[in-house]
Amino acid sequence: MSKAVCLALGITFLVACSSDKQAPTMPLSVPIVTQDLHGPAAADAANGGNFGTPVSADEEVMPAGVVNTSRARGNAIFQLSADGSELSYKLIVANIENVFQAHIHRAPVGVNGPIVVWLYPSTAPVPGPFGAGRIDGVIAEGTIRAANLIGPLQGQPLSALVDLLTSGNAYVNAHTNDGVGAINTGPGDFPGGEVRGQVEHRGH
Repeated sequence: MSKAVCLALGITFLVACSSDKQAPTMPLSVPIVTQDLHGPAAADAANGGNFGTPVSADEEVMPAGVVNTSRARGNAIFQLSADGSELSYKLIVANIENVFQAHIHRAPVGVNGPIVVWLYPSTAPVPGPFGAGRIDGVIAEGTIRAANLIGPLQGQPLSALVDLLTSGNAYVNAHTNDGVGAINTGPGDFPGGEVRGQVEHRGH
C-alpha cells in the first residue's frame, strides 16, 4: 500500500473518531427544465403549482339591499400536476348550511362573473339538493381537466383556467338554498353565493 493511501486512510480515521457530529452540508440544488407551453401559466404548468383561497361572507358580492351575516368559513386548495393537464382540488367549509353548489367563477375582486368549473357536489354541472342542512369539513375533492371547463372556457385547454388563477381573475364561492319560500333570507339561504374568496397563486 502506498504512503499516500495510508496517509489518506489515517486522516479519515482521525476525523471520524474526533467527533460524532456531521459537518453541515450545502442545500441540494436541482435545476428545473420547463416545457414549451403557452401563456402566462407556462412555468406553473411545466412544474406544477399551488393555488388557493380562504372563503368567507366578507368577499361575497350581494344583491342590493341584501345583508350577508353568515359566519361560515372555508378554504379552496388547488394543485396543478407537473405536466399541466390536471388540477386537483379540495373544498373545505365550516359553519354553513344548505350548500347545493360551488364553483370557480371568472371575475376580478368585487365583481360577479360566470361559472367556469363546478366544484360541488362534483365537477359535473349538476347541483345538489336544497335544504340539506349543516355540512362541515372536506365537502368536495377531485380533479379538474380541460373537459370539465364550461361557460366562457368551454373547449379551451386547462392552461386557460390556470391563466385566470395565476392572474387573480378567478374566485371560488359556495351557494346555499334552504328550499323554502323566498330567497336571501339569511345564512343557509343565499343562492347567489354565501361565501367567496379570490384565488391566489401560492407558488410551487
